[in-house]
Amino acid sequence: MKKIYHLSTCTTCKRILEEVKAKENGFVLQDIKTEKITPAQLEEMHALAGTYEALFSRRSQKYRPMGLHEKELTENDYRDLILQEYSFLKRPVAIVGKQIFVGSDKKAVEGLTAAAAK
Repeated sequence: MKKIYHLSTCTTCKRILEEVKAKENGFVLQDIKTEKITPAQLEEMHALAGTYEALFSRRSQKYRPMGLHEKELTENDYRDLILQEYSFLKRPVAIVGKQIFVGSDKKAVEGLTAAAAK
């Protein structure tokens, strides 16, 4: 399976989708704003990433206003927050077979690009 969870309004996500030629390489795309992440999908991501924290974005515009920067969050907190608010998922998240690529850092994008070409 090749799937990318992204946000269609995010310029970084758009750039990465173009860079990896997502449509041409047969990726299923899910815009997390219009099609919410299900608990089962999040569990699959968690199984591949190892922790919910690895999937959590502290860059979300809701992170500070909710006072989350002042709290010590647990794995259950990260899980619940991601399911409640799509912007808490670090984007994009790509799954290629049994590999997961989370976020927009150079290493994740390079890995995704290599995996997408296979």
